[in-house]
Amino acid sequence: MAKNRTPIPLLDLKGQYAEIREEIREALDRVVESQHFILGPEVEAFEKEFASYSRCEYGIGVSSGTDALLAALMAIELKPGDEVITSSYSFFATAGAIARLGGIPVFVDIEDGSYNIDTRLIESSITGQTKAIMPVHLFGQMAKMDQILDIARRHNLYVIEDAAQAIGADRQGIRAGSSGHFGCFSFFPSKNLGGFGDGGMVTTNDFVLADKIKLLRNHGHRPKYYNQVVGGNFRLDAIQAAVLRVKLAYVDEWTKRRQQNAEVYRALFEASSLISRDPSAPRLTDKSPIALPNADPKSRHAYNQFVIRCIGRNYLLSHLRALNIGTEVYYPVPLHLQECFSSLGYKLGQLPVSERTADECLALPIYPELSNEMLAQVVNAIKDFYSNP
Repeated sequence: MAKNRTPIPLLDLKGQYAEIREEIREALDRVVESQHFILGPEVEAFEKEFASYSRCEYGIGVSSGTDALLAALMAIELKPGDEVITSSYSFFATAGAIARLGGIPVFVDIEDGSYNIDTRLIESSITGQTKAIMPVHLFGQMAKMDQILDIARRHNLYVIEDAAQAIGADRQGIRAGSSGHFGCFSFFPSKNLGGFGDGGMVTTNDFVLADKIKLLRNHGHRPKYYNQVVGGNFRLDAIQAAVLRVKLAYVDEWTKRRQQNAEVYRALFEASSLISRDPSAPRLTDKSPIALPNADPKSRHAYNQFVIRCIGRNYLLSHLRALNIGTEVYYPVPLHLQECFSSLGYKLGQLPVSERTADECLALPIYPELSNEMLAQVVNAIKDFYSNP
């Protein structure tokens, strides 16, 4: 097997940094000269800018996307035994934050293709113990928030949007993180808006809820050493805020490039004859071994990841890596089958779309700096795999 001359990593942040190096260094120098590293004016400025970008009244910087979810659940006073309905096909933090407070994650299956929670299944999962719904805007495409909000209003439930992968995404003109009681974002370096370490943000349009998050992120004390509630150390560092302020100005352009890359992928796969011409046929076959992610025409997809489904996923993964093409499995085990949640009693086969997707999913490079030639190289490598098994 010949090696590719041009390695294509799953993500390459060096190119992004090269474009904004001087602005980043100026921002870092500004913080270092100030010697103000925890919260402070840099964080406050970023909070306002991010809230405005996300079309929200308030943004509260926190230490990570995981802590954003945790703080939001603490703010609604989630108690042991309270249930939160969420998707089984997601990163662990979604359900982990619920469980850490003694809550019970109630897992719902996903839609074929969009990878987001199947809203048709939510209402039947509501019980007298249900406290909230936590939809995940997975891989950069929003869940059907209009339907979720309608269900939540009728049952008097909180809605916490896990928007960790969806900065800048919208649906029907509504921006991710702006319509639920809370939006929770991550600035992990691999995100479309990534810091130089961990960081996160909670957005809301409710002053009282915003004030609760501010209190909880700083040990629950106000003033210092006078603790009103038991909070945590969920503060955002000033250095991260300074870096993110620089990057925020570029997010829309980077998102546009990701969207263009996705369209190139779609055209290349269409020409390759690897995908089904029938969008209503989610099952993979030998004649159509690849299924592309759905792009809801009502949505602005931010493409944090471009995740296909494929026959022989593990073999294709090894094939691409042997050709120095970066790829990753997001996520190999759905949450309802994770060992740590075995006490909840879920069984194999209970959430079939999540389970099938976990077995078939594969993320391809989608970052803004990819050239059309590099995208073609990825698709040609996949075509070769199925042409010469």
